[in-house]
Amino acid sequence: MLTRFLVAVNVIAFLWEKLSGTLNSNAALEAHGALVGVDVQTHGQWWRIFTSAFLHGSEIHILFNMIALWQVGTFIELIYGTPRMALIYFIAALGSGLAVTYFSPFDVTIGASGAIFGLFGALGVAAVRLGERGRDILKQTIGIIVINLVLGVVLPNISNWAHIGGLIFGTLAGAALFRTPKPAAPVPVYAQRIDPRRDAGVVTIDHPPLDEPHA
Repeated sequence: MLTRFLVAVNVIAFLWEKLSGTLNSNAALEAHGALVGVDVQTHGQWWRIFTSAFLHGSEIHILFNMIALWQVGTFIELIYGTPRMALIYFIAALGSGLAVTYFSPFDVTIGASGAIFGLFGALGVAAVRLGERGRDILKQTIGIIVINLVLGVVLPNISNWAHIGGLIFGTLAGAALFRTPKPAAPVPVYAQRIDPRRDAGVVTIDHPPLDEPHA
């Protein structure tokens, strides 16, 4: 399952940060892969957009991000399938990184939240496409997105640009990759003619298988 894999990679990366002293300063974070927009623009270090998405600044930071990733990632993987979820996640991470690079280029930014916002955007797309079945999911998703965007404005050291960029790119990716589930095939019914003198008749039903730095 991709969601489990992503959570595991993030946790391993955080343990490495703790052991290597990466969390000691913003300079250490920058040296070990954090996103700083001027490094991308001036030195062409585009890889920072993706390495920064697997770094976190504290135990609380990674805890909340991994809880969110586990919850929304599980839904997205079920709805879209593993390959398309992978595309959505990394497209959202890219959008998040690009937004930070061009709109807050001097901030040291880390965290998976931009990519996670992209997953919420894709979940919103799926809820809309599902119509009546997705109404409750849509309400919850919009609520979560709004609350987190407001927190990004109110609380310090939260990169709203990362969240907005991830949300936009994840929503667009979700719209492009969503496939409406096919309706279930009708259950075939087969009637067997039986001699009425022996039996009134038998009908058999054949059931097919169920198918601190900025975060």
